Amino acid sequence: MTFDDYKNLIHGRMSEYRFVHSVNVAKQAKRLAKIFGCDEERAVVAGILHDVTKETPFEEQLKIISDGGIILDSVESKNTKLWHAISGYVFVRDVLKTEDEDILNAIRYHTTGRAGMSLLEKIIFVADFTGDERNYSDVDVMREKALRNLDEAIIYGLQFTITDLAGKGLTIHPDALACYNELILKDEKDGS
Repeated sequence: MTFDDYKNLIHGRMSEYRFVHSVNVAKQAKRLAKIFGCDEERAVVAGILHDVTKETPFEEQLKIISDGGIILDSVESKNTKLWHAISGYVFVRDVLKTEDEDILNAIRYHTTGRAGMSLLEKIIFVADFTGDERNYSDVDVMREKALRNLDEAIIYGLQFTITDLAGKGLTIHPDALACYNELILKDEKDGS
């Protein structure tokens, strides 16, 4: 499939807001891929598809996940906001027949991150935070960090997410904590 094919596919699956967000993530992913030496075409594909099931009803997402052979862990089963990354991964793998594991993992881990992220996974994680339509407080700081150092941007994004979830008394996925800890330890090692 071409980028335009993917764009048409997602346009029919989501609201205009979510479509614009997905296009912006693809654009930002391409920008970051160029800066950090990642394959731009793969970055654009992962970016445009990252939210492919975001607005799919929860019951349908659960069916996609289950049919795809994925068993949700205790944190995932209680947090429906994580489902679209998992169902999106299965949808792109099984329905769109994408075999590129890096693209699949970039979709799968774009909400939580994980330890051992590839360059493409990092780019999609950061692009999701920094697309043109994003306007949360400190988005300019996040964008500046994204252009300079992906790990720094991921740490910043995870600090925001972890603090927000903890402040609301919500669970934090172990993958997010593992990603954060890995990058903090790497940063300490590099700084010493």
